[in-house]
Amino acid sequence: MTVQRLTKGATAHKIGERIKPDHKTMARALGFALTVGEADAWAAFSVIAAARLTPLERVSLAFATLDSLPDDIASDTAAARLGAAGEPLPAFVGGMIDARNWAGWATQDELKAYALAAFEAMPPADQAAFFRHINEIEIAA
Repeated sequence: MTVQRLTKGATAHKIGERIKPDHKTMARALGFALTVGEADAWAAFSVIAAARLTPLERVSLAFATLDSLPDDIASDTAAARLGAAGEPLPAFVGGMIDARNWAGWATQDELKAYALAAFEAMPPADQAAFFRHINEIEIAA
């Protein structure tokens, strides 16, 4: 049903008769979360959504919500949900200690992307030294 059909051809009463019970529950849960506006209310909304909506419905809701945001906020929101560590600090700021801390927080996708990009950016002599280093670690392990 399109937005146009909802607003022009259907009364609120008729729409209410057609909405699935789980969707009515979700509408109430959304209203509650918006009204209360606190983390606990949004956490409850998430639990109810997991119980009452299909994965496709939740994906559609998430996509539509992210799509309503400016790109930088949408990206930061998705990264926060995925537990992304963001960019590592430059080596001159913290060195190996900070690099290892960042690697402990990073997602697997971040680790793979930064590791490959860093390796590809190295000069051939450094690539060879790195390759020898990881082979020694593999043998010792």
